[in-house]
Amino acid sequence: MVLYEYPFNESVRTMLRLEHLFDRLGQLIVRDAPVDHHFALVTLFEIIEVASRSDLKADLLKDLDRHRGQLAALRDNPQVEPRALEALIARIEQAFEQLNAQTGKAGQALAGNEWLTSVKSRISIPGGTCEFDLPAYYAWQQFDATRRRADLMGWVNTLAPLAGALQLLLQLVREAGVPHKVASSGGQYQQSLPQGRSYQLLRLRIDGGNGLVPEITGHRLMVAVRLMRVDGEGRLRPAGSDADFELTLCA
Repeated sequence: MVLYEYPFNESVRTMLRLEHLFDRLGQLIVRDAPVDHHFALVTLFEIIEVASRSDLKADLLKDLDRHRGQLAALRDNPQVEPRALEALIARIEQAFEQLNAQTGKAGQALAGNEWLTSVKSRISIPGGTCEFDLPAYYAWQQFDATRRRADLMGWVNTLAPLAGALQLLLQLVREAGVPHKVASSGGQYQQSLPQGRSYQLLRLRIDGGNGLVPEITGHRLMVAVRLMRVDGEGRLRPAGSDADFELTLCA
C-alpha cells in the first residue's frame, strides 16, 4: 500500500515539507560517502530556508498549546486512560518548553559559522563547490566519515527542538483521523465535508500494484480524488477505472 497525504492549510503543508526534509537528512547522515554528506548539507540548508518563515515558531507553539488544552480537558473523562493521557501531555509540555527556549529563527545558531556560510553561498550554484572554488570544503570531504558525521550531527542538533515539535504535532494530527474504505466510480471520488468542522490533513492509502496515482484536491467543503495512470512519456492520464482505497480525514 502506498500512502499519500494532502494538507488542507499552509501550516500543515510547511510541516510536511519539513518532515520530508528531516527524513531525507536522517537517511543521508548515517551513510559514509562524501557525496551523501554533501547532500546532507544541501538538505540542512533547505530545512533552514523553509523553517526561516518568521511566524513558524509561533504557529507551532500555538498548536502545541491548543493540543495541550484539548487533552487537559479529558482528565475527568472516565473513558480515557489517565497514565497515557498524562504521558502525552508531558510530551507536549516538553516539546513546547524546548522550542520556546530557542531564540530567533531556526538555524540562527549556525549563522555565525563562516565555514557553513561560505558553503551555503556556493552550494546552489551548479558546480559551485568544486575544490578550486572551496578548498576548505573539499578538504572537509576528505575527512573520515565519522568526523564528518560528528560535524553534521552538531549542526543538526541545533534544529532538534523544531524537529521534535514537528514530529509530535504531525503524530497528533494523524491520530485524530479514522480510516475508512471508499470506492471510486469511473476513476473519480468526491466527498462533502461537514460544515463547522475544520480538517487539517487527508491521508489516502492505495494498492501500489495497480499503477494508479491519486490526484487530490480539497477545501473546507469538499474533497475530490481523481485516479490517474502514468503514460509512456511519464505524464499522468485519467485512469477511468474503478478502484478501492482507504481514506482518512484528520481534524
